Amino acid sequence: MLSSKLVASIGVALGGLLQSALADNPIIQTIYSADPAPFVYNNTVWLFADHDEDGSTNYNMKDWRLYSSTDMVNWRDYGVVMTLKTFSWARADAWAAQAIERNGKFYFYASMTRTGASYGIGVGVSDTITGPYKDPIGKPLVANGNIDPTVMIDDDGQAYMYWGNPGVYYVKLNKDMISYSGSVVSIPTTQQAFGPKFAEGPWVYKRNSTYYNVFAANCCPEDIRYSTAPTATGPWTYKGVVMATAGGSFTNHPAVIDYKGGSYFFYHNGALPGGSGYTRSIAVEKFSYGNDGSIPTLKMTDAGAPQIESLNPYVRVEAETIAFSKGLKTEASSDGGIHVTGINNGDYLKVKGVDFGAAPGAASITLRVAAQSGGGKIEVRLGSLTGTLAGTCNIDATGGASTWKTVTCQLTSGAAAGKQDVFFKFVGNGNGNQFTWNWWQFDKAA
Repeated sequence: MLSSKLVASIGVALGGLLQSALADNPIIQTIYSADPAPFVYNNTVWLFADHDEDGSTNYNMKDWRLYSSTDMVNWRDYGVVMTLKTFSWARADAWAAQAIERNGKFYFYASMTRTGASYGIGVGVSDTITGPYKDPIGKPLVANGNIDPTVMIDDDGQAYMYWGNPGVYYVKLNKDMISYSGSVVSIPTTQQAFGPKFAEGPWVYKRNSTYYNVFAANCCPEDIRYSTAPTATGPWTYKGVVMATAGGSFTNHPAVIDYKGGSYFFYHNGALPGGSGYTRSIAVEKFSYGNDGSIPTLKMTDAGAPQIESLNPYVRVEAETIAFSKGLKTEASSDGGIHVTGINNGDYLKVKGVDFGAAPGAASITLRVAAQSGGGKIEVRLGSLTGTLAGTCNIDATGGASTWKTVTCQLTSGAAAGKQDVFFKFVGNGNGNQFTWNWWQFDKAA
């Protein structure tokens, strides 16, 4: 993400939209999100994200969020995992971060503005990937006025943290992951090493015997480029453009992972309604390396990555598991975990690739809801918002907005069978948050 000095030189942000109403990119729609930091752990992709507050006209960012997926299209929301209040020395700017696991603990490196000073990078530590994360050192890990940390552990066990804006730096982390040995090393940002203009947001990783540094360049607006090296400390050689400038945001921020046999490139843009350089959204594309290990030039799409496994509807599924949605929000629930809120007439929630099995498939659906006044309905539609109406659930008053009840609704016999995209369409009398929704589960026909 950009420093305030760089922002001042930009002028107005680029505008524009690029996604259609029922697309799967951007992958998070309940908030504006930026600076993706995916991490593969326990056969799951965990996605850490910054959070642009609604309506922001500058970098108004106060916390970090967490999502997960096992199919690359349906993403479960875990809510806030760390905030500026986690760090007693931080004043503002919950900016780009990355998490990693070592010896059963999780380390979350994040950049923010220090009280009475410039930028610093702190570290939060947790016993679980979902947090809570705590600051074990009570001060920045590094405080050289730079941002955008990325971290990797090499094959020999040596951990490195890199960061950059406008230069590129690294330190060798100790095994405790909350301190480092030696001095901060500045990497020369020559054209041979990083192309015409390194900007910020490095993402460093190793694939086979090659080290990759994927980064934002040519501010502003930014594109994404990459360099490679034979060792974790260089020398770096510039290789080319990964993603050209596009998408309605003057910044971009890359991340790359391999998962279940595929390679994935994460980035952000301004593609959601109201999107801009200060209200961004995370998206993802699947790609294949060249035979020589090269990264191809990628385009932003509204389709996103393909689904790599079906979703099982006959187990409890958190309502905040979403492929795409309109108008919804999520929040911490009095019923435990996170629930879906902000439900208004005409909103919807899409879950992709739900496998009901052979006919007759599902006979009913059970929902966990809370409603102050009731009067809302959930239409279960298959294939599209106007697709087959498999059933309608009336959501009556439960006795209060925090009084939770489990309700079961019958479905049309044989309608919910095979593999289908499921659209939960919300219908009600007028606007207003009609009810909140914690989880759902389809019940198989006998």
